Amino acid sequence: MKTITTTADLAAFCSEAAKHDYVTVDTEFLRERTYYSKLCLVQLAMPGTDDSNAVLMDPLAKDISLEPLYELFRDTSVVKVFHAARQDLEIFFVDAGVFPEPLFDTQVAAMVCGFGEQVGYETLVRKITNGGVDKTSRFTDWSRRPLTDAQKTYALADVTHLRQIYEFLAEKLEDSGRGRWVQEELAILTNPDTYVTQPREAWKRVKTRTNSGKFLGIVRELAAFREEYAQTRNVPRNRVFKDDALVELASLKPKNTEELSRSRLLLREARKGEIAEGILKGIAAGVACPPADLPKPDRSRDKLQVNPALADLLRVLLKAKTEQAGVAAKLIAPAADLDGIAAGLRDLPALSGWRREVFGNDALRLCNGEIALTAVGNDVKVVEV
Repeated sequence: MKTITTTADLAAFCSEAAKHDYVTVDTEFLRERTYYSKLCLVQLAMPGTDDSNAVLMDPLAKDISLEPLYELFRDTSVVKVFHAARQDLEIFFVDAGVFPEPLFDTQVAAMVCGFGEQVGYETLVRKITNGGVDKTSRFTDWSRRPLTDAQKTYALADVTHLRQIYEFLAEKLEDSGRGRWVQEELAILTNPDTYVTQPREAWKRVKTRTNSGKFLGIVRELAAFREEYAQTRNVPRNRVFKDDALVELASLKPKNTEELSRSRLLLREARKGEIAEGILKGIAAGVACPPADLPKPDRSRDKLQVNPALADLLRVLLKAKTEQAGVAAKLIAPAADLDGIAAGLRDLPALSGWRREVFGNDALRLCNGEIALTAVGNDVKVVEV
């Protein structure tokens, strides 16, 4: 198997790949010790039935440039095929602001084609190619050189089987006319907002037991400091301080390093230096925040009057519709959205785009009393009222 370690060889491969309809892509990376993923390997394969058209590209090789790969990503005549592409796309977007276009994600396509929710690569290999994947090298250190033969074999399998999976799913989508459904989902994956975390919005991911604006004001400042610190130094946010310590600090509101040292949950390294200084400044800013500027939690669902009987009927309808369409139910609507529809909410994903065609239109008709559900043997049928 060939490993590319020079820009010239990468350019030659990408030039040849540009002559084909598609190329399969995968990556190996590390993220345990960094905020941003560290790209360690890129696997690429052109159409074919063996390994001769597949390569490994070493981004850690001295002086190699990824620009030829990015040029291939920009070439709209070649489909770039990934499986579960989100983390791969984040790497390329952060590095060069590039999204592969056009993009095909076999995990998304498989869910639309009835293979279940977030179906794994190994499952698709087994069901579509009747092959298998040795995953023993999955959690190895991909930054160490040289790579072992086992690592190379494992990595290459992630793009060679993907060719047959792509061809199978692409044909299935063509026959079913559901290609547009996949494109709607992929639009989210190629939206820069999906990969940009604004420090001032980071507080929304912190779970607290209160909706107090004053408390959340401190949480917002601490979360913003942590995010900025982690981003600028490329360290995991939990290495700065964890969520439980953040919530504890928002409750204790220490004013100096002596009070800060009384925290039970704060890491020892965070009790001094830049992190300690940032924590104290953040707490002070949160305490001093004017009431009008305090964060306002989303209470739009707090007072919803959910009709439990209608919610149960919507669940039955969803199960019937997704079984009929061969689509994963959670891809259409999570349980919280079904409760929202039953409570009168209408600005929900299940009521727009292709989801509305599969489920949303009948869900609204059910809410309006225009249709009913009846059991016919083991099946649930929709009947006009």
